[in-house]
Amino acid sequence: MSENARNSRINLWLIGVLCAAPVVASYFAFYFAPPARHTNYGELLATGPLSDARLQLADGTAFQLSRLRGKWVLLMVDSGHCDEFCRRKLFGLRQLRLTQGKDMERIERAWLISDDMAPPAAVVRDYQGTWLIRAAGSELLGQLPAERALADHIYVVDPLGNLVLRYPRDADPSGIIKDLVRLLKTSRIG
Repeated sequence: MSENARNSRINLWLIGVLCAAPVVASYFAFYFAPPARHTNYGELLATGPLSDARLQLADGTAFQLSRLRGKWVLLMVDSGHCDEFCRRKLFGLRQLRLTQGKDMERIERAWLISDDMAPPAAVVRDYQGTWLIRAAGSELLGQLPAERALADHIYVVDPLGNLVLRYPRDADPSGIIKDLVRLLKTSRIG
């Protein structure tokens, strides 16, 4: 066999291997390394609008949740007493918003106060920009799904007023950040 015929045969085999490689790789990836079933970190909730109940802010001003429409809302529920866990959630909400950089203006933070206690002045001062909403006895609290206590979760409300995600107690902030980045990147609203 001549040298040219041998080189032609090797080249033909290389072309065949190069053509078959993507097909073999795709079968391997599909059967032996399947993609994750979901890409979001938070628990996806059955989307539905939250009621626009008449509420009050902590300072007594009338408030309706529809005032936050057009923005993504990070929502938490806790007592006005605001223990250490409550303060960690408030800090977390502030930091989650700040991590979004130029998109942080698309996000609001809201604290539904679940009792008649007034939040401590230091907490109000430290977390300015968070909507402090008195929700004790409102139907809104009944619309928030919780495994145990409402205070255990952080919720995400879309710009149309629909409840969309829920995060568990002591959720990993990096997972929430990834979800927010994805939501803000793909959303054409808010």
